[in-house]
Amino acid sequence: MATTPEQGPLTGVRVVELAGIGPGPFAAMLLADLGADVVRVDRPGGTGLAIDTAYDITNRNKRSVIVDLKSPDGPARVLDLAARADILIEGNRPGVAERLGVGPEACHARNPKLVYGRMTGWGQDGPLADRAGHDIAYIALTGTLGMIGSPDEPPAVPANLVGDYAGGSLYLVVGVLAALHHARATGTGQVVDAAIVDGTSHLAAMIHGMLAAGGWQDRRGANLLDGGCPYYGTYETADGTYMAVGALEPQFYAEFLRLLGIEEHADARKDWSRWGELREAVAARFKSRTRDEWTAVFEGSDACVAPVLSLREAPHHPHLAARGTFTDHGGITQPAPAPRFSATPTAVRTGPAQPGADTADVARDWDVPDLMKGAGTDGPATKGLA
Repeated sequence: MATTPEQGPLTGVRVVELAGIGPGPFAAMLLADLGADVVRVDRPGGTGLAIDTAYDITNRNKRSVIVDLKSPDGPARVLDLAARADILIEGNRPGVAERLGVGPEACHARNPKLVYGRMTGWGQDGPLADRAGHDIAYIALTGTLGMIGSPDEPPAVPANLVGDYAGGSLYLVVGVLAALHHARATGTGQVVDAAIVDGTSHLAAMIHGMLAAGGWQDRRGANLLDGGCPYYGTYETADGTYMAVGALEPQFYAEFLRLLGIEEHADARKDWSRWGELREAVAARFKSRTRDEWTAVFEGSDACVAPVLSLREAPHHPHLAARGTFTDHGGITQPAPAPRFSATPTAVRTGPAQPGADTADVARDWDVPDLMKGAGTDGPATKGLA
């Protein structure tokens, strides 16, 4: 795969991704979006993700080879790739990569500069390290899930965005890039242990500070940023859709009340005893018009109010459309790479890599002629984090 400076700031960085599902592939996609040459080592039979691989955009901008790590020469093929890579990412339970012959010790014997990124839910050690798990269990244990939702209802499940992707993938990417900087400065690689429980806990750093200072109550729907505040939350409109309100600062709050038409509640901002009546007044006003009508009312204002859009609606919002926040590639509407760079712009260069489709090209480009011998025919694999 030819590379140019326009492909992103990580152009020239080589990444090996041992196939899994969830946070590992998303982290590798982010590296690929930033220009890295990511080679995904797929297993014979696939990884078990229940969608057509042509739609799995977490595999965009990558190339795929198939290697059967349980075959006699499978580990050697992965070690050949690791010897030529800057970063390797794997998401198996602790000890699995070692048993397969592609753990950190084996890889560093071939390439001392390699950054070996490990993506798990519980981490490489601790009482739960060997336990199966998914996003919801990880964020439950950290206290994060318990913060989300109405106080009189069960905690709301935030898809797998908070744990897998925010607490997992993004911390893995930060970790491997920091370790890559160290490796290039010192010639020494290292292992990056990215545990979702660690990253998700870290995301709540500000909240823990507020809790210690007495500025946060340890229960749902009782705080400034968790829906407890009547001017920071969501409200249903006349057509059954919703508006989001974030009018925290005094000047934004005043603008919000003015446009909503309830300026008589100005003094309720800091008076918690009046928050109930304020919430009722706000809710009644929003129920009197449709979402589109309220969107028009708040258009161009600093009231910090926005319509709550669906996934299919979001790409068509004028602001996101103007910025190109979403892009179409291969008939799939998808988020464009982020963040943005002035000198090394990124792009969706290729669609989702199809298992094994790039084996010959990678064997040539990475000078690993024996790679063609690594494919096998085993059945479907299980999720790496399970």
